[in-house]
Amino acid sequence: MSNLLRRSNGQPIRDAMKRRGMSGPDLAEATKRVDATGRGISPAAVGKVAGQGKTSSDSCRLRTAWLIAEALDEPLQRLFAMPEVSTDTVERCKPHDDDDARRP
Repeated sequence: MSNLLRRSNGQPIRDAMKRRGMSGPDLAEATKRVDATGRGISPAAVGKVAGQGKTSSDSCRLRTAWLIAEALDEPLQRLFAMPEVSTDTVERCKPHDDDDARRP
């Protein structure tokens, strides 16, 4: 599965955090409560996805995105998007042709 992309450089995540009065560490703790394993994600991972600047990242794993969306009680699609082009859907080689196999 492809990684998800944060929308608008993470602004919807930061807006949702602000509406709920959450800091990065608060959101990280909230992800533990919605994670069936109880692990959640680290404050550093929250900072990477929700932050701005050199240390931020535009993409994250589906699990990370899902936990953030659940902890913020926001629809996943409001905070994250699928990449437009995925290596899973890009053809990498010529299709096999049965005629080519029969040629000497």
